[in-house]
Amino acid sequence: MSYLEHNLKTVPTGLSKVLYVNWALVVLLAAVSSVGFVMLYSNAGGSLTPWAEPQMKRFGMGLALMFIVAFVPIWFWRNVAGIGYLVAFVLLLVVEFFGDIGMGAQRWIDLGFMRLQPSELMKITLVMFLAAYYDWLDIGKVSRPLYVAIPVAIILVPTALVLKQPDLGTSILMLTGGAMVMFAAGVSLWYFGAVTAMAAGLVGAVFASRGTSWQLLKDYQFRRIDTFLDPSTDPLGAGYHITQSKIALGSGGWTGRGFMQSTQSRLNFLPEKHTDFIFTTLAEEFGFLGGVSLLALYALIIVFCLVSAARNPDRFGALVTVGIAGTFFLFFAVNMSMVMGLAPVVGVPLPLVSYGGSAMLVLMVAFGLVQSAHIHRPRGRK
Repeated sequence: MSYLEHNLKTVPTGLSKVLYVNWALVVLLAAVSSVGFVMLYSNAGGSLTPWAEPQMKRFGMGLALMFIVAFVPIWFWRNVAGIGYLVAFVLLLVVEFFGDIGMGAQRWIDLGFMRLQPSELMKITLVMFLAAYYDWLDIGKVSRPLYVAIPVAIILVPTALVLKQPDLGTSILMLTGGAMVMFAAGVSLWYFGAVTAMAAGLVGAVFASRGTSWQLLKDYQFRRIDTFLDPSTDPLGAGYHITQSKIALGSGGWTGRGFMQSTQSRLNFLPEKHTDFIFTTLAEEFGFLGGVSLLALYALIIVFCLVSAARNPDRFGALVTVGIAGTFFLFFAVNMSMVMGLAPVVGVPLPLVSYGGSAMLVLMVAFGLVQSAHIHRPRGRK
């Protein structure tokens, strides 16, 4: 019996699919997004414009897209994974030659009603394509060198384009997200050990290249590293962002200053307060307890995804779910580490909380894939 025939007989159909939606995950996504609405409202000084209202509309659109994607059988998404990856790759090439430039980076395509960031789309289609590849590949071949080289190329080629924009944060997310899918697929740990050794060598080469004709990073990226290592060396220049972020985090204490009482954001000391550094506003207004509460919501989303993957006998659905959960984890882990001074500032937004159209919509589509895998997983004959 074919894969399609098997699934048609063992998964819900029609309106019965509504009963199999992971509603707890929907509630968690809405809760996290609501935190974002509240913080954007606060950052605007008690106004729905210019950030909270558009973000609410995008979440509503994203929620609709999530359900549309969720009710489409997961085997369909497996079959179009390669096409999705190719479309995202072509869009990255379009950005390379015709993309809009903002804040020194060429990352967007102007669609008129919104600016599309193809690298956001690539993060999800990359996971889909890798999951489809390992679903197709015989389990006994997963760790053979040739069959390891193929997914490595699938990951590295678009990552190189994104790094050239330049977008170091998204490049890191793509590399590590792809590696998580490979790990979940059962690739030998020896390969990961070799990559770790190579990464250590690359870090050494990056520092050695500084100031040479073959410099591997942009000057501003090196300044971010310097700032990360010692923000006090330039507190009014390159170290300004992280210094003000730490002031906001520390001033919140255990319970915070109170809603709309943050001094760092209201007095505009806090940079990018509605995007990359929105977590510091939350921590200043609601303190350590507020920050931990948001982290708990994120953790629950990861747990629900991993439990769903563990119970899914369909290899593609399980790998897609793990890959999206891993990418989502990296989103908030990198952002929180960045604003706390535990990692260099690399421009990664806080998922579903930071202001942004492409990131919100793509994440909701990604969770639509998680829901599709959950709804359409084989459950045995009736």
